Amino acid sequence: MEYHKKEDYLLKKIQPLDVKRVSNIDDLLSALRYCGFQGRNLGQALDILEKMVTNQECLTVLTLSGAMVPAGMGELICVLMEYKLIDVLVTTGANIIHDIVDIFAHQGHYIGSPFVDDNELFEYRINRIYDVFLPEENYQSAEEALFKIIQDTFKSKDIRLTPSEFLKLLGDKIQKRSIISVASENAIPIYVPAFSDSELALNLIKYSKRDDYNFQFDILKDVLNFGDLIKTSKKYGTIVIGGGVPRNWAQQIFPLLDQIDNIETMGYNYSVRIHTATEYDGGLSGCTISESKSWGKYSLDSNYVSVWCDATIALPILVTGLLQRLKLI
Repeated sequence: MEYHKKEDYLLKKIQPLDVKRVSNIDDLLSALRYCGFQGRNLGQALDILEKMVTNQECLTVLTLSGAMVPAGMGELICVLMEYKLIDVLVTTGANIIHDIVDIFAHQGHYIGSPFVDDNELFEYRINRIYDVFLPEENYQSAEEALFKIIQDTFKSKDIRLTPSEFLKLLGDKIQKRSIISVASENAIPIYVPAFSDSELALNLIKYSKRDDYNFQFDILKDVLNFGDLIKTSKKYGTIVIGGGVPRNWAQQIFPLLDQIDNIETMGYNYSVRIHTATEYDGGLSGCTISESKSWGKYSLDSNYVSVWCDATIALPILVTGLLQRLKLI
């Protein structure tokens, strides 16, 4: 919006939040649109999310970084997939292996504390993820179950496929509710760009050394497969949790298509981003969506908002508000 005279600056008044008129999360977020700071951004985020997921022509991509699954956010991702509110998941390998831990380890993750003796935790073989504890034996339970699935699924020890194909096969075999199985049931591809950067990959390396498996993952083909999905859609949106590799991997597809197909007018049309990074240090995870427009990653008229907030606060609020507004719960 351009300002030319005094009246242009004074079009809408702040409306103090009246909690007595709030009966659900949707009401709260709608009211926050007329407040300030990140509350207003959170309210605007719900409006953009609604437009994104109700546009039948829009391919919605969720990018997930950070330890969201250990923090208890896995079921939120399952619900988004179950209700067809996202079409693609791009995530870290860490979130996938923690999803597998939740499936196959009897206790999964534990409520912990950051105010502990980490030397003592090491002696007890308890891994700490800020205020979440994960005993090493739970990793081992997941590893053993994963190995059994691989033995049952592949007749040959020479395994050549993409990471997304591998995760689809795992999802087909897993009967318990999880991100991997729900994605498989709903034909939602899971892309893990930094596939080797996780305990999941370390397990596969272990199987290679111990049991003579030869895993060859075609990570470049996954990029092209994602590009094919983009080319079959007319509109595009991102829900970006944090930053990191998942975020940029999903966004770089448009510069790639520009180079190989001479498509210059594309770019994501919608985006909601939840993060705590800053832009002034030059780090990519602090890169604004506006900056991304200069690369052709977002359309020049894209509708977007960034919410500077811990994702374990903002994401559950947004998803709950969205489900209420769409009358899904």
